Amino acid sequence: MTKLDNPVLMATIGGAQGLRGEVRAKSYSADPTALGDYGHLHSMDGRSFEVLEIREMKNVVVIRFRGINDRNAAEALNGLELYIDRDNLPDDELDEDEFFYADLEGLEALDDQGVSYGTVTGVFDFGAGDLLELKGPGKRPVLIPFSEASVLEIDLEAGKITIDPRAAGLIDDPDDGPSFTPDKPKKNK
Repeated sequence: MTKLDNPVLMATIGGAQGLRGEVRAKSYSADPTALGDYGHLHSMDGRSFEVLEIREMKNVVVIRFRGINDRNAAEALNGLELYIDRDNLPDDELDEDEFFYADLEGLEALDDQGVSYGTVTGVFDFGAGDLLELKGPGKRPVLIPFSEASVLEIDLEAGKITIDPRAAGLIDDPDDGPSFTPDKPKKNK
């Protein structure tokens, strides 16, 4: 049983593929077939998986793990999320403006005046671009675009990001006119 200090989600296992124990998986790495290059993959329940073979198939990868030798064993893994420890990710391969999602989580979001808008609690991509989820104490989570207009600076060492709250949609622009207000209900006479 292995407990990861700083887990990073790398893949989610889907259904079984064939009869030899292979599984289909959704890979979250830039190179989907590189899953085996990070060492053993781990589940949150402490199991460890060694990748023996991996190949691409349409929008997923097909993986064969050591010890998973038949379809029944492969089907038992359906829906399992696989992680590696953050320390196993290569920092030297990142460009200056590239970040691992795991490194952004936990950063405080401040404007240029030092006003806090919460902490980054998640990074999502629903198809129209990356979004940062911000959560402040006693507030509901909000999503802001992870764009150059909204996120002005990322300082991993200081544990913060500088945002433009107008561009992020967190405050109204006074030049836009009045905000939308619903009509008042009409009374019956």
